Amino acid sequence: MTGDQRRKMIILMINMFIAIGSFGIIIPILPAYLESINEGGMAAGLMIAIFAGAQLVFSPIAGKWADDYGRRKMIIFGLTGLSLSMFVFYAFDSIWMLYASRVIGGIGAAFLVPAIFAYVADITTFDQRAKGNSLISAAMSFGIVVGPGIGGFLADFGLKMPFLISAVIALVAVLFSVFMLKEPDRQPQPVIAAPPVSESMAKKIARSVKMPYFIPLVITLVMSFGLMAYESVLGLFVDDEFGASPQDIALMVTSTGIVSVIVQLFIVDRLVTHFGEGIVLNIFLAVAVCGFLLSVLANSYILFFGISLLIFLATSILRPVLNTLISKLAGDEQGFAMGMNNMYMSIGNVLGPTCAGLLYDINIIYPFILGLILLVATLLITIVWQKRAMKQNVLSS
Repeated sequence: MTGDQRRKMIILMINMFIAIGSFGIIIPILPAYLESINEGGMAAGLMIAIFAGAQLVFSPIAGKWADDYGRRKMIIFGLTGLSLSMFVFYAFDSIWMLYASRVIGGIGAAFLVPAIFAYVADITTFDQRAKGNSLISAAMSFGIVVGPGIGGFLADFGLKMPFLISAVIALVAVLFSVFMLKEPDRQPQPVIAAPPVSESMAKKIARSVKMPYFIPLVITLVMSFGLMAYESVLGLFVDDEFGASPQDIALMVTSTGIVSVIVQLFIVDRLVTHFGEGIVLNIFLAVAVCGFLLSVLANSYILFFGISLLIFLATSILRPVLNTLISKLAGDEQGFAMGMNNMYMSIGNVLGPTCAGLLYDINIIYPFILGLILLVATLLITIVWQKRAMKQNVLSS
């Protein structure tokens, strides 16, 4: 990449980290904070689901707006929404205002995420796409797994301190993007299909089913479902099963983040270049299946720690590979495709924690069994899809 490309990628990576980190930063402190305002588990689940739900509803719209009005505007609007969300969360103790703050944050994330991936498609060549998406996905993974760890450590200075710090950092990112980020020149893309002039959300979803990247969208949904279900009960599980302390949980979360970032920065691009997206996708879906199976059998904190590293390693490779596949198959609809990608991911982010919480109350192993079943089904579907796609010369490898 050129110096200008690297500079833009750094700005985008910082923005992605802030966006995704703000989603997870409240997870470790929610139980204690909600208890302090006389709220309980239902509110904790809604906090996560409302954010992801708002992101789900607005992602297709935001993807279209990224095509119509520009990537830079959507990125700035998204960061502004995330900053405002954290300021509201910091300023109020009313549960309804807290729910409102999560709606604002979810809308901000919906504006931001597809615009960032569309921006990457604009500033990279076709051959650079995997590398660019790997860098952004590294920042995303870092935010997903480090956000809760940061929240836990900052809580030592007060339960609301994580919200204030997150709000201030997001505000700085807004100003940084306003002055440093320029609207990209759009790369010409091969035309696959002309989008309809006006579509409802239901029609957008229906149209995505007919797209050549529909199966990667489904895999994104299942992976997000499994990862968020896994992460949402991770702290509860190691506490109930192995008596882990908050420091043990923070160490686990931070370690998985470091592994994910290293893999995405230095390994993903080489794997894809050597083997192709299809083979890498199959291999690491299988690795994720093995990870969930071993989670059911783990009998110690140390063993479960290692299994968690394996699962996050697999998903940290799968995420940029899926983003690259979708981008390559999207033609001139990068904004729409990335918006749908974000929407499918958001579906998983809503359903994953909700189902995991319900199943966990029945049996603490059930969330991992559900994830295992879904991943096995996804692996089989992926293999069948690849065989059909390769016959039609659709899947690039």
